[in-house]
Amino acid sequence: MNDRTATDSKPEHRQPDNNFGHPLNLPLEDLQVAREPHRHERWLVAKLLRMSGSPPIRFRLWNGEIIELQEGQADFTLYLTDPKALLTLVSNPNLAFGDLYSAGRLQLLDGELPDLAETLYRHVHRAMQNWPRWLETLWKNHAPRSTDIDDAKENIHHHYDLGNEFYKLWLDQAEMQYTCAYYETADATLEQAQLAKLEHVCRKLRLKPGMTVVEAGSGWGGLARYMARNYGVKVHAYNISREQISHAREEARRQQLDHLITYVEDDYRNISGEYDAFVSVGMLEHVGKENYQTLSDLIKRCLKPEGLALLHSIGRNRPMLMNAWIEKRIFPGAYPPSIGEFMSLCEANDFSVMDVENLRLHYAQTLIHWKERFDQNEDRVTEMYGEHFTRAWRMYLSGSIGAFRAGSLQLFQVVFSHGDNNNIPRSRRDLYTSHATPEEV
Repeated sequence: MNDRTATDSKPEHRQPDNNFGHPLNLPLEDLQVAREPHRHERWLVAKLLRMSGSPPIRFRLWNGEIIELQEGQADFTLYLTDPKALLTLVSNPNLAFGDLYSAGRLQLLDGELPDLAETLYRHVHRAMQNWPRWLETLWKNHAPRSTDIDDAKENIHHHYDLGNEFYKLWLDQAEMQYTCAYYETADATLEQAQLAKLEHVCRKLRLKPGMTVVEAGSGWGGLARYMARNYGVKVHAYNISREQISHAREEARRQQLDHLITYVEDDYRNISGEYDAFVSVGMLEHVGKENYQTLSDLIKRCLKPEGLALLHSIGRNRPMLMNAWIEKRIFPGAYPPSIGEFMSLCEANDFSVMDVENLRLHYAQTLIHWKERFDQNEDRVTEMYGEHFTRAWRMYLSGSIGAFRAGSLQLFQVVFSHGDNNNIPRSRRDLYTSHATPEEV
C-alpha cells in the first residue's frame, strides 16, 4: 500500500499501551525542511543501502533529491521527511524503520509494503553473512522482556487486550483465530482455512469422545469450542487475557458448550490435573527460553501415560532475537524458537517427537487475508486508536507477510508423547481420512 501523509487524530476508543508516545511521533509540518542534504547525509544513505545488501530501493530526501545505487532498477521508493529521520534510521535501523514509518516520517511512495519487507529480509540476511562484528552490533535486535508470571500478564495485556472489537474487524468471523490457518486448497477462504486448522490439530491429537484436554493459551476460545463441539471432549483452557476469556465464556454459553469447557483465567504454569491431551497453539512464542524447562516439566506432569501433546508456534531455522521494533512496540517478551530450541523442550523430559510440520507459507497466506480485512477497516481502526497506531499495525502485518515469505520466520507444529508410550499411530493416514470437514461443521 502506498502511503499518504500521516495526520494526528483523537481516538475515541481506549488508547492502547503500545509506546506510541515516543519523540518520533511529532507533527510532520514541524519536521519537513527544504534545505539541501549535506554530503555526509548522502553518504549515509548510500552506506545504508550497501550494508543492507543493495536492495532495489531508492531514497527520496526531504528536498526531493533522489539517491539510489547504480547496480539495477529500483522497485521501491522510500521518502524521508527530515534530516533527523535519516540519522535515527542509520543509528538503529531495526527499531527506527518501524518507528519512523508509524510516525509518517518514512513513507513508501512506490511499491507495496509486504513486498518491500520481503525484499529487505532477503537482502539483509544475505548481507549479514559478510558483516563485521561492529556492523552486527549496529543492526541490533531487541532482547526479549521478562516472561515471568507478573511480566507475562503485562506482556499479554499490551497486545491481546486492545479490545475484542479491534480484532473482530479483521480476524475470521467463525472462531476469531489469531494463529496460522491451514489452507487445504489454494482458494480457501480465511474462515475455511481456520476451521481446517482446528480440525488438523484435533486429528493430530487423535481425540475421541470422553477424553480430557488441557489447553495452554486459549485465545478467544475457538479451539476449545471446536474440540468440544465436534469431538465430545472435555476441555480446560488457560489464558491470562481478561478480554479473551470474557469473549470465550460468553461464546461457550451461547453455543451451549459450557458444560464441556472450563475457561480458566490463570497462567499456564498453574495448570493442575492429568489429561489425555495437552495442546498449545500460538503461546510458545511468549513463554521465553528460560521457561522451557518449566513448560516441559508441566507437560510431563499433566499428560497421561498414553497422552499426546501438540505445540504450534512461530519459529526460526536458527536461533535469532526478535526484530527490535516488533518486540518493543508490538509483541513484548516474544521469542520464536529455532527448531533446535523447540526440540530441547522435548529432550528435557525424554519425550518422543512423532510429527513435525512446517506451515510457513500457510502463515504468509493467513497474514495476507488479515491485512486485506485490516485495510478494509482502516478508517475504523484510525477512529478507534489514531493514525499512528494504524500505520504501526499496517507495518506489523506487512512485515510479518514479508518475514514468512522470505523464510525469516517459520511455523512449527510438533506432536510428541512420553518416551515409553507404545500406543501411538503407525502412520499418518488417519490425518487425511474423512471426519468432520470444515464445510460440514
